[in-house]
Amino acid sequence: MVVREKLLIDDMRLEEINKFLMNPDNPLINNILEIVDKYGGVDEINKKAREARKIENILTKLEKVNRAYIKDVEWLIEQRDKGTYITIDEYRRRILGEKADDMDFKEDYAITLEISACQYFPFFMTEAKQALEKKELMPGRYIRVRNMKEQEKDGDLLAMTAAMQIIGASWCETLDTKGTDGSNIHLGGPETITGYFGGVGEPNDHPLKWLDEFLYYYTNYGVKQVLNINPGTILIGYMIHKLGVDIEFKISVYMGNDNPYAVFWTLMAARLLSREDGSTSLIGFNFSNSVNNDTIMRSADIRKALGLEANVRFEHHILETWKSIVIQPYDRRKELLEIADKVKNISAKHEGGEIKVEEKREHPSDILDYFLTKEEIEEKGLMPYLLRNYLDKHDAINNTAKALTEKGLSFIAAPNLHHRR
Repeated sequence: MVVREKLLIDDMRLEEINKFLMNPDNPLINNILEIVDKYGGVDEINKKAREARKIENILTKLEKVNRAYIKDVEWLIEQRDKGTYITIDEYRRRILGEKADDMDFKEDYAITLEISACQYFPFFMTEAKQALEKKELMPGRYIRVRNMKEQEKDGDLLAMTAAMQIIGASWCETLDTKGTDGSNIHLGGPETITGYFGGVGEPNDHPLKWLDEFLYYYTNYGVKQVLNINPGTILIGYMIHKLGVDIEFKISVYMGNDNPYAVFWTLMAARLLSREDGSTSLIGFNFSNSVNNDTIMRSADIRKALGLEANVRFEHHILETWKSIVIQPYDRRKELLEIADKVKNISAKHEGGEIKVEEKREHPSDILDYFLTKEEIEEKGLMPYLLRNYLDKHDAINNTAKALTEKGLSFIAAPNLHHRR
């Protein structure tokens, strides 16, 4: 026998797994099914989510929560319908001149322009008005890391859900059930820093609480895509999607997928628990910041071999917040340009501004700001600084789009605002 053949997975092993899943006395599966039943079953859950996502229903709810946002949402609809934002063709001519008309941009390898994190709806509206005025691009993907209960209360959750659909961008929310919510006894301040070495985590019964929280926001607000940081909640995300719930999730950079073997492990589970049509709930896959281009290309080979190239977007940090997450300077734009025409379905994630900008800011971007409450931010007078940090990220995204365009490469900006030929 060839040594490689020893790795072949025997059908008997798959039968053992299926037997475990089908066991009516299996509490792991029964607990999941009970929570799904709590929300009315698969069909009812998806129906409620579709209704909750409708713009007219969101506006009705905003009347009761934050009427001031309704004008902003209606303004955004008006701009979309009038086509007032710069088109992709216009943008390319602005960068390259008339020669852009004869260039063959590599649309099959279009890079999604991604921004993180858009914490407040007013930040988004400031960005949208600036982009219109200056003929800039709005991102095609938004990541949000704001406390869910807090933004549910002030209307940001509703307004952002409407805005993302209006501009045609994909977006991801971060649930409150996570290891940093006090559930993990290892995690605190700097005095417990080694606790993070084991991962942020979803200890004990928290994967089930995570599922319960997701279904609450899915059925009541239409929140379809959420951040995922733990192997347990990732598995549950795969399972309920296979059951029929139309969940989507992206794996966080905090998960620490930093090599092709880790990527294979994650994608293998996604494939094994995919639906009959081959789809999976894993829609976004954030690498660790330490990966290099070789790892990304090897991971792309794995993704393609498992039939997941169109389903799973690779998300890669091009810039990071200046403080509290990476050793600075951190800038991966040059590396992105090297693989942009080699790896399909990848996004360029901008979590910080340009290095030369950040290092001169009175308050540079800081990942720890994401964990502050709105009340704390206002008490400390930080809101203007955080808005400036956010707009720095917006500027960085436009710099990336320019660099891609100059190389004859393509990108995905907000599809409903920036029309293509």
